[in-house]
Formats: sequence, C-alpha cells, structure tokens
Amino acid sequence: MTTKTPTAPAQTWKQLVLLAVLGTAACVGLSLALNYLLLFSDSLTPFGRGAVTAIVVPIVIGLPLFALIGWQQSEIRRYRQELTRSGTYDQLTGCLNGKVFTSMVDRRAQRPAGPRSGAFLVIHPEHLASINLRFGLEWGDEALRLIASAIRSAVRKDDLIGRLGTSMFGVFLPGASEEDAKDIGERIRGTVGEIYFAPKGDKDVLAIKVGGVIFERELDFEDMFRFAEEGMAEAADEAGLRLSHVTN
Repeated sequence: MTTKTPTAPAQTWKQLVLLAVLGTAACVGLSLALNYLLLFSDSLTPFGRGAVTAIVVPIVIGLPLFALIGWQQSEIRRYRQELTRSGTYDQLTGCLNGKVFTSMVDRRAQRPAGPRSGAFLVIHPEHLASINLRFGLEWGDEALRLIASAIRSAVRKDDLIGRLGTSMFGVFLPGASEEDAKDIGERIRGTVGEIYFAPKGDKDVLAIKVGGVIFERELDFEDMFRFAEEGMAEAADEAGLRLSHVTN
C-alpha cells in the first residue's frame, strides 16, 4: 500500500491555518492575561484599566506584526525587481539580453513618433577564442564584461546596447547621423583599446571589429543586423570601422 504525501499547496495551507490559529490564540491569551493582572490594581479605575488594555494590546501585537508585513513587502518588491532584471538584462555583461534588445529595436521601428533615421552597430570582440584557450573561459567572460563596460561609457543616454549570441554586441543609435555613428564607433574602439587586461599577470590587448548601417527610415532588426554584418565582411581593415548605407 502506498501513502500519499501532501502536495505543496496543501502543506502551505496547513501552515497558514496553523499560524493563524496559534497567532490568534496568543493574542487572546495576552489580552486575557493583561486584563487579569489589571483587576488586582487598586490604583486604576475601571476606565483606566480599559484604557491601558486598549493601548498596550494593540502596541504589543500590532507593532511587530506590521513591521513584519512591511519587511515582507519590501522583500517581495526586491525579488520582483531582481526577476525583472534577470529577464531583461544579460547577467554576464549587464547589457540587454538578445531577445529584449531585438524586441525593443523592432518596437521603436514600428512606432509613429520619434526619429526615423539612425544607425545600428555590430561589435565583434577579436581574439576571444584565443583568450579562452590560453587563459580559460573565466578570462574570456571578463573580457566580455570589460568590453561591455567600454561600450556603455561611449554611447549616448538613449542608445540601446544588447548582447547578441555569446560573443557579439549590438548598439542601436536612434536619430544618429553618419558622423555620430562614426564618432561613437571610433570612441568604442578607442576605449576598448585602452583597457588594461592582464589575465594571470600576462598583459594582453583587447580589440574589436565594428560594422554598421546608416538608415533614413528605421528597419526591422533582422535587416539592420544583416546590412551591418555585410558591411563588416567587406571591410578591408580587420580592426576597422565600416558603415554601409540603406536608403529606404
């Protein structure tokens, strides 16, 4: 014969009922004990005894109870914020994750208001596979974190940064001109090149390859990514910045 074990919801309800019963019994017991003690106080009138009971019991019961409720609500808010962040941002780099980044770019392209022109950059870290092989995956992750930090420091406030795949970044520049895109791309390259990176004490140089597309009317994400990748593939300089143009 097999015995059924209580399910998680059933156990939770049992715990809640038990807590409610015991808590109520404790409150009733406290109130009765206080009233019993006050009966032997000759210095208090019946009204005074009632006033003491009316003040002391709510303080003793309500203060810790509401403090506990407030603390639990703050914890719930914190857990919700962490859950929202973990579902929105890449945990390694702090950039938007690929799914959220793609969705936000597509939503901007579909909205009627706001700038219609702009630019989109694709950033490939160079020699990342070599770093992983020589120093280990943890140093490859550290290189990605440093590059992501450099990208964030080089872009404008309203630009979007996302991690695409395992070792690639996308930067959406709404309203950016060709000059803006070049300045931002070169600033990112320069900032990455200045990073001090010394895995296991061996100084190494971080480098990136940047490709991009300039558009007059916003494209969807897939088209932006394709044009930017094609422009990068056509670049003669491996570490250079190549921007293609789309007139749509």
